[in-house]
Amino acid sequence: MEKTVHIRCKNNNQTKCYPLGTSLQDVAKDMDIKLDNPILGAYVNNQLTELSYEVYQSKQVEFIDITKPDGMRMYIRSLSFVLYKACHELFPEATLHIEHSVSKGTYCSLQNTHAEMTIEDVFLIRERMQSIVNKNYPFLRCEAETEEVISLFEDKNQLDKTALLKHRGQLYSSYYKLNGHVGNYYGYLVPSTGYLQVFDLIKYYNGMLLQIPKRSKPSEMEDIVIQNKMFDIFQEYSQWNKVLKVSNLADLNSLCNAGKDETLIKVSEALHEKKIGHIADMVEERKEQVKIILISGPSSSGKTTFSKRLAIQLMVAGMKPLNLSLDNYFVDREKTPLDENGQYDFESIDALDVELFNQNLIALLAGETVELPKFSFETGKRMMKGDMLQMKPENVLIIEGIHGLNPILTHLIPNEAKFKIYVSALTCLNIDNQNIIHSTDNRLVRRIVRDYKYRNYSAKETISRWPSVRRGEELHIFPFQEEADVMFNTALLFELAVLKPFAESILLEVQPNQNEYAEASRLLKFFSYLKPMKSHEIPPTSIVREFLGGSSFNY
Repeated sequence: MEKTVHIRCKNNNQTKCYPLGTSLQDVAKDMDIKLDNPILGAYVNNQLTELSYEVYQSKQVEFIDITKPDGMRMYIRSLSFVLYKACHELFPEATLHIEHSVSKGTYCSLQNTHAEMTIEDVFLIRERMQSIVNKNYPFLRCEAETEEVISLFEDKNQLDKTALLKHRGQLYSSYYKLNGHVGNYYGYLVPSTGYLQVFDLIKYYNGMLLQIPKRSKPSEMEDIVIQNKMFDIFQEYSQWNKVLKVSNLADLNSLCNAGKDETLIKVSEALHEKKIGHIADMVEERKEQVKIILISGPSSSGKTTFSKRLAIQLMVAGMKPLNLSLDNYFVDREKTPLDENGQYDFESIDALDVELFNQNLIALLAGETVELPKFSFETGKRMMKGDMLQMKPENVLIIEGIHGLNPILTHLIPNEAKFKIYVSALTCLNIDNQNIIHSTDNRLVRRIVRDYKYRNYSAKETISRWPSVRRGEELHIFPFQEEADVMFNTALLFELAVLKPFAESILLEVQPNQNEYAEASRLLKFFSYLKPMKSHEIPPTSIVREFLGGSSFNY
């Protein structure tokens, strides 16, 4: 009698029996699963896997497409492999570096080549990519003894990958093949190149921008958003990383093994302090005009610690900063706008009394004494409690909040009176030459650790809230980031290594029967490539202390 397994599919809520070893691709075909877009992978017992996965035990399955974050990651990884193959075939002497996300795409460059990339070069690479897509080559996942995989990548001179394989200490390791080329992408790929119909490659600065589909409309390309200031920050820190000889996880692990982690912490913190001091000097140079400093940035970017450190540097420059909290300008609860689900939308700028805020600012700039409102989050009401504020000529207001760079927030205040700062953790450290660490992951790890320590939220709760947080950022923060006079990168080269032991223990609490298990597993796998660092050398004023604990600032 043939042995069978039960498969319960969450997409159609059906359960069927299949012979042992049936692939997920066959299950999807037999159940006639239809998603809005091509099926790219599946969650099996809340863990991501690929469609070639063969089932030998009863499982719960949910098929996914590109509209899921994991589906988009599979798409981008696969597209990166196609780009690598195209570049290697056309420019075999060059090394492809996939560097960071910017302008709704991914910035890439060819290094170890004597000539600067031209528009014609990028056109040739794009045409070769399209040819690879049209041929519908399969992405073949292979598994072998780790020593064998290491030898394979050593033969290809991909030492950035071999060092990470050695660090993990696994008996067996997986890798991918694409029509004679090998790669390691630290996550699953789509079944074949034919799934990657929507992409583009354009010349961008000294390299190229890999464009990807919109998650909401995968048949359309993401619109390019000009982010010159952000690109400059990424490039500045990437160059600094090269000076320190720490550009990827293998470099960071080697530095730790050599006992140089304390030096890296000191140098990274010194760079932050120098940058904050420089921003304070910029404000001081315009002190006759600038009376308001507006600070904005996404969740877990370190805005609060940055604001406090900037205030100190402004005092060093002879100025006297005052803080004004946007939280006290919320409208009464019944006046709060609703989102598309009928829930209070506290992240909308209409949740703030913008007119009262501007009236108070105008009065403060005129030297008048102003009674500031106080908002009660318990009652949902705003009240006056006799909190008075007056600005003197040497004072400057520091205002921090997600709407800080939105022109509507301070529409009655002349531009010359405002100094706008965008703060975010723009991660410039990569996994290896072809795999980036997304800044959103850096911020998510920060938030998981902070929420657990200070807000009594589990990793499950933080992960479940994250999509809503990201939607708010896309709507209210990112569209205005180029409005900034200056950008500050709060990411620290060492921070993920320091956060690793704290984050791992929290992530391990997420259970296999919870939907957030896939994301927790993904982050845990990432941390397995990283050697932990001790935190005792991190100063109490460090931005990472806002999340880790031990800060000398009050929050």
